[in-house]
Amino acid sequence: MNTISTRLGLGLVGGLSALALTACAGTTDTGTDPSSVVTLVTHDSFNVSEDVLAAFEKESGLTVKQITPGDGGSLVNQLILTKDAPLGDVVFGIDNSFATRAIDEGVLEPYAPAGQADSAAQYAVGDGELTPIDFGDVCVNVDHAWFGNTGVPEPVTLDDLTKPEYKDLLVVTNPATSSPGLSFLLATVGAYGEDGWEEYWSKLKANGVKVTDSWSDAYYVDFSGSEGNGPRPIVLSYSTSPAFTVSEDGSSTRTGALLDTCFRQVEYVGLLAGAANPEGAKKLVDFLVSDAFQADIADSMYMYPVNTDTELPEGWVEFAPLSPEPFDVAPADITAHRDEWIKAWTSTVIG
Repeated sequence: MNTISTRLGLGLVGGLSALALTACAGTTDTGTDPSSVVTLVTHDSFNVSEDVLAAFEKESGLTVKQITPGDGGSLVNQLILTKDAPLGDVVFGIDNSFATRAIDEGVLEPYAPAGQADSAAQYAVGDGELTPIDFGDVCVNVDHAWFGNTGVPEPVTLDDLTKPEYKDLLVVTNPATSSPGLSFLLATVGAYGEDGWEEYWSKLKANGVKVTDSWSDAYYVDFSGSEGNGPRPIVLSYSTSPAFTVSEDGSSTRTGALLDTCFRQVEYVGLLAGAANPEGAKKLVDFLVSDAFQADIADSMYMYPVNTDTELPEGWVEFAPLSPEPFDVAPADITAHRDEWIKAWTSTVIG
């Protein structure tokens, strides 16, 4: 999550061809050695400090090009559709809710990067096709200022969001297109079980929940606590989001995360099978697990680096805490039921 930029925003599928052509143009210009260009396919809020990236490009002799076909769900869908003609060399942004789908579809090539921290092992999936890079908690966020001004008490739990006093106040993202949306769906599965989560969403629907396709629309357009000054004071976002709304003196923040509503999201990098520049791809993956990039994640993307020895920004303990007990769904259950749950959610909420 960059300076509250379009974290996991949904890119238009219709723009994919143009993006792909742009990337191809960057690798085939006259006089350009294709082996000096490595193409990263990612979500449109991937971010790295200019000096950190420049140092990598100088040391490696590579130029990093980016293609951004959309949010985490759209990203995996496009990789599957184009696996016979890969969009690039490396993918970043596949998360734990979609990881097994990408692995099972054979779009990735196993690779063990040099320098991966031991603390990343807890997030391992598959047989080396994906390497964990960062993590964060997807949680419901509230606008403290809105609730303070209206006198309505802030919600605390998932159950609270179904109460009449919060009617028409919540905006979330679609799990079929948005990885935080799928993470929140999984949070409700973890909270209410396979026999209760659909009933919970029926209650949310009756209470006026709004659904958007992208996090950026939800946070910037509909949420009252962001720069868009939208009409809804409750939004699906991240536990780190309140660090973006800290007052100038650093003493308080306008927004807060409800830590009893969270699901832990892990983001991965992987080599794309059939990559045009596999050696360059390996160097880029090595860079993403390096100390330099790991140290840049918190300030640039507002996620937690998987290398737990990395120093975090001042104020994160207070304003960007992790949930002490996020809801959990076993990876095997996600693999077995993900598509089924998304279809059931769509039938229940969208109709």
